[in-house]
Amino acid sequence: MRHERNIALALALTVIGAFSTAQAALLVTPNSDANVLAVALAGSGVTITSATLTTNTTDGVGSFSGGFSTGLSIDSGVLLTTGTLANAVGPNNSGGATGAGSFAQLDFSFTTTTGSLFFNYIFGSEEYLEFVNSSFNDSFQLLLNGTNIATLPGGGGAVTINNVNPGSNPAFFVNNPQGTGPLDLQYDGFTTLLTASATGLGTGLNTFSFRIADVGDFNLDSGVFLQAGSFGSVPPPTHVPEPLSLAIFGFGLAALGAARRFRRA
Repeated sequence: MRHERNIALALALTVIGAFSTAQAALLVTPNSDANVLAVALAGSGVTITSATLTTNTTDGVGSFSGGFSTGLSIDSGVLLTTGTLANAVGPNNSGGATGAGSFAQLDFSFTTTTGSLFFNYIFGSEEYLEFVNSSFNDSFQLLLNGTNIATLPGGGGAVTINNVNPGSNPAFFVNNPQGTGPLDLQYDGFTTLLTASATGLGTGLNTFSFRIADVGDFNLDSGVFLQAGSFGSVPPPTHVPEPLSLAIFGFGLAALGAARRFRRA
């Protein structure tokens, strides 16, 4: 009996170890080609044209992948930052990650076959929590035909550091403190997965601008994660990641079950 238990435990630890090893850090790749970035966002029922990128960062804009493995609710897409892409990558081992630069802006024109627009995004920042309710309120805007649609559901107001935090709209905030946060990412705080939407656009040409900028000073990076393929005429799918500890526990139980079945066989 003891021998079988040892075999089961060894198998469980092997599976858990393999699962843990498979967890990869966020992969970021700088890219300044506005058309490539814009097309990566395009979903069903939307055609994107005339994309331009404006930024004073050297490697603050590009693509990302592996988000699910970090606990992020978006696995891949486009990342715009106020500094450097590398400062989004975990673990959170710095109290004030800052890259060179202060803003990034991706603009393009688009048409929608249904007259509606939807897409998923997550905003994160190193400004949390130290500078909540201060003048260092990094600016983040999603401008549809000049109107900011980066707003919370139910009339909760704009998505800003001062408006999404433990004291204001906490249901839409994820705290990620240094060394103990739930996400394997550098930023100290994030919004939950949010969906921007608009209806009644018609089928003519529209303009869109993703803008993110430092406010008050050029210190501490912020970034917006835009889900690949979610910028479309129908609501995009969403993903709620399973906590890493529960996933590992589940794999361990599966391994123990497999060992018991092996013993009975």
